[in-house]
Amino acid sequence: MGMASGAAQGGGRRRRGRRSGGAINEINMTPFIDVVLVLLIIFMVAAPMMTVGVPLDLPQTKAAPLNQDSKPVTLSIRQTGQVFLGEDELTDDAIVAKISATAKDGFEERVFVRGDKRVDYGRVAQVMAIVTSGGFKKVALVTEPDQR
Repeated sequence: MGMASGAAQGGGRRRRGRRSGGAINEINMTPFIDVVLVLLIIFMVAAPMMTVGVPLDLPQTKAAPLNQDSKPVTLSIRQTGQVFLGEDELTDDAIVAKISATAKDGFEERVFVRGDKRVDYGRVAQVMAIVTSGGFKKVALVTEPDQR
């Protein structure tokens, strides 16, 4: 009789905790983690490609970085003395015209000059003189932070 009463009360084996066929109320984090890791890898690969213009070996200084809201016009000077606006090479005569065409704020536009650390200082001064004589007064040099 003891056996019959056990079968009458639901008998057999049942899983504890979950009903079969019911909704699962746990969040599966695996797809979320997979997407986050893929995005992380994409950004790690794409970040070095987002630098402005021509690759240069900039000098290092202990100067504090500037707080900048808008993207400035950036001139790059290679070791050979070639001047670039973005990735377009410019002659000395075309520098002011190209900056004027890309400047949103006119002569109040900030112009950054990125000079390779092996370029002749006289060439950097010459390019800065061309920019300032063209009417742009907010001209600054770009360096990398000192790693020491």
